[in-house]
Amino acid sequence: MADAFDLVVIGAGPGGYECAIKAAQLGLKVACVEKRDRLGGTCLNIGCIPSKALLHASELFHESGTSFADMGIEVSKPKLNLKQMLAFKDEAIDGNTKGIEFLFKKNKIEWVKGEGVIAAPGKVKVGDRVLEAKNIVIATGSDVAKLPGVEIDEKTVVSSTGALELGKVPGKLVVVGGGVIGLELGSVWRRLGAEVTVVEFLDNILPGMDGEVVKNFTRTLKKQGFTFKLGTKVTKVEKQKSGLKVSVEPAKGGDTEVLDADVVLVAIGRVAYTEGLGLDKAGVATDKRGRVEVDENFKTNVDGIYALGDCIAGPMLAHKAMEEGVALAERLAGHYGAVNYDAIPGVVYTSPEVASAGKTEEQLKEAGIEYNVGKFPFTANGRAKANKTTDGFVKILADKKTDRVLGVHIIGVNGGEMIAEAVIAMELSASSEDIARICFAHPTMSEAVKEAALAVTGLPIHM
Repeated sequence: MADAFDLVVIGAGPGGYECAIKAAQLGLKVACVEKRDRLGGTCLNIGCIPSKALLHASELFHESGTSFADMGIEVSKPKLNLKQMLAFKDEAIDGNTKGIEFLFKKNKIEWVKGEGVIAAPGKVKVGDRVLEAKNIVIATGSDVAKLPGVEIDEKTVVSSTGALELGKVPGKLVVVGGGVIGLELGSVWRRLGAEVTVVEFLDNILPGMDGEVVKNFTRTLKKQGFTFKLGTKVTKVEKQKSGLKVSVEPAKGGDTEVLDADVVLVAIGRVAYTEGLGLDKAGVATDKRGRVEVDENFKTNVDGIYALGDCIAGPMLAHKAMEEGVALAERLAGHYGAVNYDAIPGVVYTSPEVASAGKTEEQLKEAGIEYNVGKFPFTANGRAKANKTTDGFVKILADKKTDRVLGVHIIGVNGGEMIAEAVIAMELSASSEDIARICFAHPTMSEAVKEAALAVTGLPIHM
């Protein structure tokens, strides 16, 4: 039958499309249901890729106006062509989404356009068409979390989607939420000239990140012109003819303060997107947060139905979903597939970048695990000094008894690239001594990783 498949994946985001591709490579007949006009999900269309394009372009714009002269590069004051910068961002989206479309054709995956509904175990309905499947994978991702009482119109009160499409640089931008998305997009518009105020309910930004890194990063962002209102909540956003009035008050209660804004970015997190899938009818269990409940094999409580990525528990990261997609496809094809959740990196793509993998000091203390700390600042790194990119440090946490690396935390230029070294080490159960004995190229920023490893049980060379 033309509509019979070994696997039907609902959702073509990173987790879904990697699951589909790997399954097809392993010989399964695969269809992928996607309601967007383009493949790639939130990440490629309105998330990871376009935000990184704007982060890159805005960083170059800022550097050309502030740092070039110090290097002997004399240029006139840069002029922003926002329309062209947004076109540059759209080009990045187009290239990446077309790349996934090419891979679908190459691997003979059928892209079924429309909204998928699980009509019953083994059946996915897309419009008038019914796809029969030996196995179904739910990979529908997540959606923007709403702030009660604040209506997002994607014009002046925006989510991350609208923040990627602003027609002009806001004079004053209020970011609600001090997480990764808010800080990244806040950085874009700060570099382009906006006054940025971040309102965070908790007492610190980047909840869950290493505390020392967060303190250092907060100071760095303040130097860049960010204003923070921590331990504070937004209670109301009013639209005026001349802009927006944002009412805030202490999270624990207190007097109200009103902030002026041209644009408010609501970035308080994301929630699993599972509405309209027919989960109730199919008998698929979800938790209180709407996430699909799965076991260690990504299987739901219904035979033949699986789920992965943002719509199940765990960090909402594209690469986490990708690893789950590949592991699940391998298992469905009769092979071995696994995800090491203790070695999944997280990166904040600001300047400098913040990157981490494994446990924080706070988590180790809470678990009662004894550990050693090795730290090395970029102020002592030759390449960083030459490039004047000395903000930040590398910190390695290793088990006090075995020296096994338990966590690595980096704040610095290209930290998102360097963290891969740490992830490899952790995947191979390396010790800090193992890293310390590796030969790193000189001069590189990565040498700070080696020096931090030396500092765990001994002394770094360059301090």
